[in-house]
Amino acid sequence: MAFRKFAPRKKFCRFCANKDIDLNYKNIDLLNDFVNDRGKIIARRITGTCAKHQRKLTSEIKRARQMALLYYTATHSTQVQKKIS
Repeated sequence: MAFRKFAPRKKFCRFCANKDIDLNYKNIDLLNDFVNDRGKIIARRITGTCAKHQRKLTSEIKRARQMALLYYTATHSTQVQKKIS
């Protein structure tokens, strides 16, 4: 018989909880929290953001990519070392 050892924490929207957070394409440190190492936008069911802020977050991430402030994929990242054949 399998029992849960812990109850998962209730997820909450970081932007609804703190109104002072500026959701802007220029705030790269904040946007990097919502993009994984491969460059994909993390789903709201994982991050816990509400639908309204997830839509805003997605558009700001895409805007930052257009401005070359964020990378599109891991191969575009400066942190990934490319193999030299």
